[in-house]
Amino acid sequence: MKVVIAGGTGFIGSILTEKLKDNGHEVVILTRKPSSKQNGIQYVQWLTDHTSPENEVGQVDAFVNLAGVSIDDSRWSKERKKQIYDSRITATQEVLRIIRRLPKKPRVLVNASAIGIYPTSLTAEYTEDSSAIGDDFLAKTVSDWENLAGQANEMGVRTVCTRFGIVLGKEGGALPLIKLPYQLFAGGKIGSGNQWFSWVHVEDVASAILFSLENDDVEGPVNVVAPSPMHMNAFGKTIGKVLHRPHWFPVPSFAMKVALGEKSIVVLQGQHVLPKKLLANGFTFTYPSLRPALEDLLK
Repeated sequence: MKVVIAGGTGFIGSILTEKLKDNGHEVVILTRKPSSKQNGIQYVQWLTDHTSPENEVGQVDAFVNLAGVSIDDSRWSKERKKQIYDSRITATQEVLRIIRRLPKKPRVLVNASAIGIYPTSLTAEYTEDSSAIGDDFLAKTVSDWENLAGQANEMGVRTVCTRFGIVLGKEGGALPLIKLPYQLFAGGKIGSGNQWFSWVHVEDVASAILFSLENDDVEGPVNVVAPSPMHMNAFGKTIGKVLHRPHWFPVPSFAMKVALGEKSIVVLQGQHVLPKKLLANGFTFTYPSLRPALEDLLK
């Protein structure tokens, strides 16, 4: 299978690229840098003036769109929120434009999404059958992103929106920041500690994307979360045990709000999300439980 990836050099994209290559697939990565070929991967320039990536990618079986600036890098100023929103919409519009211009359409588009589309709640449980959408900035961004990606369906392309949970990895995602207080012997409960933490190991994220590419029965929204979400306090205690550090220093909600501003919603509020569609279609998680996942990532 020939797979084109937008965002293929990022945290998730780089791991997905290796997994695709290991499984015998051909990879094309869309990049702002000049087109080239390195280590068996074709790099095609896009999102710059006077480029026509549809003329370079050739016949394509699948698209994966992971493009978009990180929500984790800085406080959500008005300018940063615009970057978060616009980067996702602009990249998806360009992916759709490329697909429209291809003489033969790909079979599938896997478009990144996030569980931030669901309302935050201490009591609700969300699967792909849940129609509720939150009313905050993240929910609006994700909802608009998914609606735009859905235009690929109108072109006869099977479309999957992978709603990522809180992705844990060694070099990226939420874990480097979360583990830091524990390494400094200052880890503890954040806010009430009762907020849900629907996490997933980055290797399972890449595997779930590959699974979605290869399985025609997978379509629409797909929750990419481990089947064992936890309350934030239990999550922190598990990190402490794995790192052999105490879990004792509480961080009150107001301190997080002062430090992070509007972005504090990511750690102070959460959603209880389950991967119903992946499990129903036979997907097997390598890391279904938190402790083995953390032991792998923190060793």
